[in-house]
Amino acid sequence: MEPRGLFITVEGGEGVGKSTNMQFLQEHLIEAGVDLVVTREPGGTALGEDIRELLLKPREDSMADNAELLLVFAARAQHLAQLVEPALARGQWVLCDRFTDATYAYQGGGRGLSMATIRQLEQLVQGDLRPDYTLLLDCPVEVGMSRASARGELDRFEQEQAEFFQRVRNTYLQLARESSGRYHLVDAARPLNEVEQQLEQVCAELLACWGARHR
Repeated sequence: MEPRGLFITVEGGEGVGKSTNMQFLQEHLIEAGVDLVVTREPGGTALGEDIRELLLKPREDSMADNAELLLVFAARAQHLAQLVEPALARGQWVLCDRFTDATYAYQGGGRGLSMATIRQLEQLVQGDLRPDYTLLLDCPVEVGMSRASARGELDRFEQEQAEFFQRVRNTYLQLARESSGRYHLVDAARPLNEVEQQLEQVCAELLACWGARHR
């Protein structure tokens, strides 16, 4: 029986460089011989990508906050059942662009929805499944918003105001403080080569822990 794989998530607000750094992590881990599945939330499955489109596309009518929250968890339920859990059971590592910490940050911190409600949905959809390791790419809100604006057309979340993103960042940092070692904070405001040096160190730690666990 294959040992269960590692579940690694990458979190952060807008403009922290998640796409670029996810690519770096993917290449680094594959070069190290890791059997890796790379995915994202919301998304990762055909149904999840359809829900992602609903969530991110700018709308003339407003989406109710609770509708947004339930759509996020609907996509997550499908993602876990169809992709994440089977991959982990096969012994593969899963590298996921955002997971439930993003729900606490965006829908809890940003939208002001009940953290207790989010915890209830988390338990319903995930059971005991939690990430083994979470990388939080962090930078000041004004830096992230400037980077996001430079990419071109903004999605529905990127169109929010600075106060929303400050609440998101504050919630992420609080989660990191309370995470009992699961989080690794990466200073994403640094130049890219320095961010990559931080990520290389994270990869080395992950590979060392994995090797020690399976000797």
